[in-house]
Amino acid sequence: MEDSKVLVTGATGFIAGHCVEELMTHGYAVRGTVRDLATADVAHLRAIAERTGGSLELVEARLDADEGWADAVDGCAYVWHLASPNPPGAPEDEDELIRPAVDGALRVLRAAAGAGVRRVVLTSSIDAIMHGRDRAERRVRTEADWSDADHAPPYAKSKTHAERAAWDFVRDLPLELVTVNPGLVLGPLPRPQRTTSVEVIRQLLAREMPAVPRLGFAVTDVRDIATAHRLAMEIPEAAGNRYICAGEPMWLGEIAAVLAAEFGPRGYRVPTRPLPYWLMWLIARYDRTVRLGLSYFGVMASVSADKARRELGWTTRPARESIVATAESLLGHGIVARRGNDARARSPQAEPSA
Repeated sequence: MEDSKVLVTGATGFIAGHCVEELMTHGYAVRGTVRDLATADVAHLRAIAERTGGSLELVEARLDADEGWADAVDGCAYVWHLASPNPPGAPEDEDELIRPAVDGALRVLRAAAGAGVRRVVLTSSIDAIMHGRDRAERRVRTEADWSDADHAPPYAKSKTHAERAAWDFVRDLPLELVTVNPGLVLGPLPRPQRTTSVEVIRQLLAREMPAVPRLGFAVTDVRDIATAHRLAMEIPEAAGNRYICAGEPMWLGEIAAVLAAEFGPRGYRVPTRPLPYWLMWLIARYDRTVRLGLSYFGVMASVSADKARRELGWTTRPARESIVATAESLLGHGIVARRGNDARARSPQAEPSA
């Protein structure tokens, strides 16, 4: 395939692993960036290349340094910029999130522009769309909306600033930019890893939550997000557009109910009773991760993916399928311990594919 090499930043990440597979399955050569070639866990990426017959090259580049980026983009027709900090808890200093997100995006874009890259697909988030606004304003958000970074939690602030900086950078350049704005990304893990986006499923399945706070999510399957990146790259008319790629809105209690129905009979005591705000507030005084969740309490992720469906032809799996696949993956990789009476623990064919 002519001009088929694509740079994928943060190649060992959860979404990135599926993006690598999506690209190779469709005949693209992949160059992936990692922070440190000597320590990066890339066996799953090499397995994908072997399984698909794809071309895989790995190089070092970091969001917090200029070195490596010019070489990373050299010879690439496209860039998928997925690398961005996303820790499971609230940082002591929000700049720990914001600076790498913004500076890293600009480093990638500068290198891409200098190398004559045709198009950059940047992974943003609906967190750059729906936060910091009046909670009483309960309308469905679209790509025309932006989070108010001055009143958003740290992660939403980092995604908002990074995406705005990217759009400002390409304004007067021939470099094409498309952003993909996912909701809560669930689905099978490409390798055994703890990732922030599936942490809520892990905590429910392992019963590390005593009860379920009223948090709202737009559940999206990671495999469908990988497809969205490819469509955003391939469709000429996508240039210069943002695309919300998010599935059906669900309260965390509804997600817990899916897990309880599927895994309860197998011995997993998934919590389903609600956690009141006052108790969450009390816990948050001593737990910074819970404190971060206070900003999201009672707020449903009401966004519309109509534009992505209409212009990209994008579709997504049912949320239940993604939720169950996430849990099966966590069990299959040993991230959540199997229960002794889980029959699938003794059934190799029940293991999820990576």
